[in-house]
Amino acid sequence: MELSDLLKPEAIRVNTGCTSKKRLMHDVADLAHAAYGINSGTAFESLLERESLGPTGVGHGVALPHARIAGLDTCVGVFLLLEKPIDFSSVDRQPVDIVFGLFAPEDAGVEHLKALARVSRLLRDPAVCTKLRANQSVVTLYTILTEEEAMKAA
Repeated sequence: MELSDLLKPEAIRVNTGCTSKKRLMHDVADLAHAAYGINSGTAFESLLERESLGPTGVGHGVALPHARIAGLDTCVGVFLLLEKPIDFSSVDRQPVDIVFGLFAPEDAGVEHLKALARVSRLLRDPAVCTKLRANQSVVTLYTILTEEEAMKAA
């Protein structure tokens, strides 16, 4: 599972006005709607439902909100870089500024877990997160997120 299979440049945003976790979930859902046509209300409710099971803030300023969506054919992702970190109830209690939202088909099993593991591995790398935080260009952010697989292919 490669990130370029999950994410397209249109699904990346530098978010300037997010001030709360709930607002962030709306922004993730809205971006999923704009990039993939996912119903934003359904996406928002599904994200909140998943979040009620336990926070998806994984530490070091990174959150991986995810949800299963009926009618979706494949896993897709959205990426937001927040200009100002927000409280996300993360495991390390650090505010979040890097957010990768993942949406999977309702009946996805292994595919969803592989996608989540792939994103998690990438965003556990401090060098990658430093590069992401230092850039505001959607094109550059997409390149950073997918460059590891491009290097493997070369």
